[in-house]
Amino acid sequence: MSHHFIRFTGVHYSYPDGTEALKGVSFTATHGERVAILGLNGSGKSTLLLQTNGLLLPTTGEVNVGDVPVTKKTASLVRQAVGMVFQDPDDMLFMPTVYDDVAFGPRNMNLPEVEVERRVTAALKAVGLEEVSKKAAFQLSGGQRRSVAIASVLSMKPDILVLDEPSANLDLSARDNLIKLLDTFHHTILLATHDLEMAKQLCPRAILLNQGRIIADDSTEKVIETFFSVCLRKEQ
Repeated sequence: MSHHFIRFTGVHYSYPDGTEALKGVSFTATHGERVAILGLNGSGKSTLLLQTNGLLLPTTGEVNVGDVPVTKKTASLVRQAVGMVFQDPDDMLFMPTVYDDVAFGPRNMNLPEVEVERRVTAALKAVGLEEVSKKAAFQLSGGQRRSVAIASVLSMKPDILVLDEPSANLDLSARDNLIKLLDTFHHTILLATHDLEMAKQLCPRAILLNQGRIIADDSTEKVIETFFSVCLRKEQ
């Protein structure tokens, strides 16, 4: 069973207050693709990402991770394949130590402790933070907390990595380190960002959302041109 691709088919999503955040979204990200999700605030980017692992479910339409439809019943299986990094890393870091934060996912997969330790060590090494494993996350810088949040996802060995504004509030050094780290991930990436340079560096393909609809799906360079056109129309 392959989990390495993700497919949206006619996805609509409305919030309880009636706001329709996604309006017929359809696309496929295949194994190993890196796809940037672009758009102005309120375009539906975060709502789209939350559909990828069942934190939100379509009002109509379907999301598939490989050959598994994302439903309440399959959510736990899907979340082993789809690793999500939220915009605010503090939403993901709540254990007494960094080690425990990174170990949380593997332990909930009921892996043997020796395998948990191996995964935690490898994930912290990947983000260059082995030396902070005994610290609490609140003792770290914003860039370090972001890296620990990514390590907590990498420790679960996901097939698809989903990131919401990963470079937000990072200084240039932390941002560059993040780009280098993500460049080593060889499976599928969906990356929602306002950082257009980061999108160009990491993602050959981009999807542009506008008011819940896909209005462009092409090379990142071409989609960014369309994005600027949308911004100009908004200003007029």
